[in-house]
Amino acid sequence: MRQGVDQASIFDESGMRMHWFHLSNSLLAVQGLSLFTIPFSGIKTYVDPDTYEDPTQAVEEFAKEIDPSYICIDRVIGAGEFGEVCSGHLRIPGRKDVAVAIKTLKGGYMEDQRREFLREASIIGQFNNSNIIRLEGVVTKSRPVMIVVEYMENGALDAFLRTREGQFTVLQLVGMLRGIAVGMTYLSDMGYVHRDLAARNILVDGNLVCKVSDFGMSRVLEDDSESAYTATGGKIPIRWTAPEAIAYGKFSSSSDIWSYAIVMWEVMSYGERPYWEMSNQDVILSIEEGYRLPAPIGCPVTLHQLMLHCWQKESSQRPSFTDVLSFLDKLIINPSSMLTLVNDALRYFSSPYVFMTV
Repeated sequence: MRQGVDQASIFDESGMRMHWFHLSNSLLAVQGLSLFTIPFSGIKTYVDPDTYEDPTQAVEEFAKEIDPSYICIDRVIGAGEFGEVCSGHLRIPGRKDVAVAIKTLKGGYMEDQRREFLREASIIGQFNNSNIIRLEGVVTKSRPVMIVVEYMENGALDAFLRTREGQFTVLQLVGMLRGIAVGMTYLSDMGYVHRDLAARNILVDGNLVCKVSDFGMSRVLEDDSESAYTATGGKIPIRWTAPEAIAYGKFSSSSDIWSYAIVMWEVMSYGERPYWEMSNQDVILSIEEGYRLPAPIGCPVTLHQLMLHCWQKESSQRPSFTDVLSFLDKLIINPSSMLTLVNDALRYFSSPYVFMTV
């Protein structure tokens, strides 16, 4: 696209219309603006790797083994729960080089640590969606053990937004939220519950496409500074988690919807910490008493109404990810509606809306 063009429309490889928005010498792609629903044809059912008697079998079934000589590590970019995370390139003969992130398992590991480390690969390897981080493969037959995924240039969404406050239009922010909703609709349709959906677990590529990641954290949250122990004995990220999941350990697509609305709030506030400096206990008590996060500065009322609907106390009254995706599509197609369709936001969903105290 030439400099100065605000919007263009092309088709991707699947024939889906792509709309590109020009932004500070980069492009924001929003798929399927002309669609109200996204048909995920041929979706499989998620298989929990823990159901395999031999965990190695799950890895072999869902992840491709990579020859370690094809992996070129450039630099260390962080540290994960199990070891270092590096950026690099995958250079497979006959293929174009692919920029990748390489998660490594540190030496001296126990077998259960190796199993838990590779569990994430067994999960991601089952997914095939443009808004979910892509698994390139694993290295299990030599050391160090590695998980290789696509590299996301702009890193975690929360940190990305904090360093760019005020640089995006509302429509561009909604485009990011739509991408996350596409990925979560796909996961929900597969029967997968993320459990740790948060802006820190969304990665952003060079075209500002947002992708859901950190599936290993769905179970392992011991080292997460935002996590706290609950009455059920588990450790979960309180500020992003639905009340029924905190109190009773009831995780579902409906609890993921609650978390998604917290992500909406994070995006519209450019990465502010949900509930600010309130203690985790105060967050729990406040939510129980009906408190909900107020609209961030500059957030259209319609978007905040959607957040509130996702924060219904009764999980059965919350919208599905398909509902959310359809509503966001409606807003993107008619951007002026973000300022004028407050009542439509309430009428859009079939379940009755209950106003919260904010």
